[in-house]
Amino acid sequence: MSDTSACWFVIVPDRAALPAVLTRLRERADQVVSYPSGRPWLLGSWPPQKMRLAVVGGRMLAVVGTSSATTADLTARLKGVHAVADLEAALGGVHGSFHVVAALDRHVYVRGSASGGRRVYRTSIEGVTVCADRARTLAWLTGADPDTAQLTARLAVGLPHPLAGAAMWHGVDTVTPGEALHLDPDGACRTIRWWHPPAADLPLAQAASRLREALRDAVALRARPGWVLAADLSGGMDSTSLCFLAAEAGARLVTATLHWSAPGNLDHHYARYAADHLPHIEHLTFPSDELPSCFTGLDQRHDPLDEPSALLRDGEIQRHLAHAMRARGATLRLSGHGGDHAVSPPASYLHELLRRNPRLALRHTAGFKARHRWPLGATARMLLGGGSYPAWLTAAAGRLREPAVSASTPETWGQRIVLPVWASTLAADELAGLLCCAAEQAEPLAADPGRHAWIHQMREAGRLARLITDAGTARGLPVDSPFCDDAVLTACLSVRTQEAGDPWSYKPLLAAAMKGLVPEHLLARTTKDHCGHEWYDGLKTHSRQLADWADTSHLVAAGLAQENELRRVLLSPGLHTGGCAQLEYTLATEAWLRDLATHPVPAYLTPTSPHEEHPVDTAAH
Repeated sequence: MSDTSACWFVIVPDRAALPAVLTRLRERADQVVSYPSGRPWLLGSWPPQKMRLAVVGGRMLAVVGTSSATTADLTARLKGVHAVADLEAALGGVHGSFHVVAALDRHVYVRGSASGGRRVYRTSIEGVTVCADRARTLAWLTGADPDTAQLTARLAVGLPHPLAGAAMWHGVDTVTPGEALHLDPDGACRTIRWWHPPAADLPLAQAASRLREALRDAVALRARPGWVLAADLSGGMDSTSLCFLAAEAGARLVTATLHWSAPGNLDHHYARYAADHLPHIEHLTFPSDELPSCFTGLDQRHDPLDEPSALLRDGEIQRHLAHAMRARGATLRLSGHGGDHAVSPPASYLHELLRRNPRLALRHTAGFKARHRWPLGATARMLLGGGSYPAWLTAAAGRLREPAVSASTPETWGQRIVLPVWASTLAADELAGLLCCAAEQAEPLAADPGRHAWIHQMREAGRLARLITDAGTARGLPVDSPFCDDAVLTACLSVRTQEAGDPWSYKPLLAAAMKGLVPEHLLARTTKDHCGHEWYDGLKTHSRQLADWADTSHLVAAGLAQENELRRVLLSPGLHTGGCAQLEYTLATEAWLRDLATHPVPAYLTPTSPHEEHPVDTAAH
């Protein structure tokens, strides 16, 4: 199997059960790792460099993904593991983005990453819990249909925890990032919290030092001296920092910069400045008029990802870039995705800061209010509101139909949840039901609303990073997002939040971390470019395809969208005042349903190499 084939795996317990399921999986899997009993443990497909497997006396530990672990290192760590409770301590210091799977005396332990970039899903088949790294694999195994409520949720802007990470199919559940699944020998299944955020008590300088080392380690896992490495070079601080770290690691860079047409856009200027200060670089600039238009490919059906995503907008643009970079020898692409989410806390940190340092909180509030034109009433509610997270979710369920407000309006626990005007009454009822159910069961990610919102923001970055990786792999150039590595997020969360959220500085935590490595001119940038002209031009260019979608909408057929309202926005998007995200999420969900109808069986379940069995040598050490 090559790096350009999708990695997947399924975990089954060590029980004499599910013969039909195992037969189906064996027909699709390139590789099988078995328990000491001889029964299958891991079935799937993965490149050798993405799997590290250690076996000690019948105990097994696998790390799947991008990690600093070697087989010898993992074997040494496993020697000190005698129970599930020993695992995370034994894995201390292993960094990257990876899954952990262990089998210890018929106990099975599986977890993804705290960032959500690596996820775990579970389902029950004939009373037996089966786990996988992809929800769609389990849906295929069980024959599950998409969940209408989850389709509705994907139409909404500002989806909160825990709805944001839910699987799209009936009967398939997501294991919350930061939690692990523990399967007992008798078949009982429970979750264990393995990750806890660090104390937010480090001064900016100390946290910046930690962030620099975490990012350096993350990039070094993906870059080696002499390797040809593709990388985004937008001219922004996130991607630029990764490029300088990759150059420091000795990689030969092939970088891509998009030159959007809006007057005043400066990406190409800053990217050119960065390229002039980077060694061993081939810098590619792509003017927007030489690229496929936004939304090109709406009429093409692709193997769907685990969930809808706004990647639909520039899919063909990214395919064009990937082809150009791959033609120059690159086999992996670094993305700065997740930088905004990791290094900049949401402004709701002011809620807790007001209680600890009122003078500083009010000063910061004045800065944000001036910058984002916050309404006075909303600002006061964010600062003074004392409601619980369940109460906030319940209130959100009751205002889904209220007119959309500015995306910058502050909220205590998270972004305002908004359904588009074309969503049906059924859709609103379905989403309200999900929110009320979550209010009864969910706990916040932290007691402090600002900390909760920051962790959720990071996990939203991880959720999209996983889809970016899969989309890149399908285009022949896998994409990694080092800002979504757990060690990077932990380093960011260790800072005193108010020092990272300073309204008068642009990304002060990252700027301090990169000081001395990235030129000061680049760290001083405070602007971001946009592709608004290209976005509207793309909708206009593909108006005929959008008109066809309006007439044959799967969302309308499912009762989730009002036909006339949807047709109005698809045919006249310039008249829509609810923001780009609402339309993008709707188009993404519509495309996902069409893709799923065309490709009911995941393409990655087609074996790409001869079947390999890996029996365990119980005499090993």
